Amino acid sequence: MTAPTNAPSNAAKKGAVLLVDDERPLIALYAEALAPFFEIDLAGSAREAGFMLHKKEYKVIVCDHLMPGGNGLSFLVHVREEYPNTQRVLVTGYMKPEMLLRSVNEAALYRYLLKPVSLPELVKTVQEAAKLHDQAVAATG
Repeated sequence: MTAPTNAPSNAAKKGAVLLVDDERPLIALYAEALAPFFEIDLAGSAREAGFMLHKKEYKVIVCDHLMPGGNGLSFLVHVREEYPNTQRVLVTGYMKPEMLLRSVNEAALYRYLLKPVSLPELVKTVQEAAKLHDQAVAATG
């Protein structure tokens, strides 16, 4: 017996997550941990991620804070303005009090994760954020 031809593809069911980090070995590790659950795209900078956002809808963006050519928090503030349903997760080595305030008030982060990030925590956070995205889309649609 064959599966119905109108069944959604596995990638469509999973939803897309964008990982933004200039550290290639680290972003590859994150991608490997999340790949069983989501369709994963990688960007090495906020600028590259911005171009990708215009081409595809993402449920969750996981972004490093300190990168050449711009910081992750400023990028996520922009994402909130343009793509309010996309959930935002910031990865940082150190969360200063003023940065925490901005992350709540301006970027409306789903969460921030301190480095070194445990992979089970990353997967759980992104899965929860994706559920929140789906609820927000359902409420507005």
